[in-house]
Amino acid sequence: MLSSIGVPGLILILIIALVVFGPSKLPEIGKAFGSSLKEFKKATGDIMSDDESSKKEKKTKE
Repeated sequence: MLSSIGVPGLILILIIALVVFGPSKLPEIGKAFGSSLKEFKKATGDIMSDDESSKKEKKTKE
């Protein structure tokens, strides 16, 4: 996903973000994005572990 953007694209995105939000808001936005990503990964992991445990239960019942 990010490999198709490339370095020049990332630099352009950072410059646009700097102009739109300003230098004082960027750390807050980064922190919010990081915590959202962390929560998403945690929820995805929980769903995957629930799915695996339900498969194991199904196999033991058979």
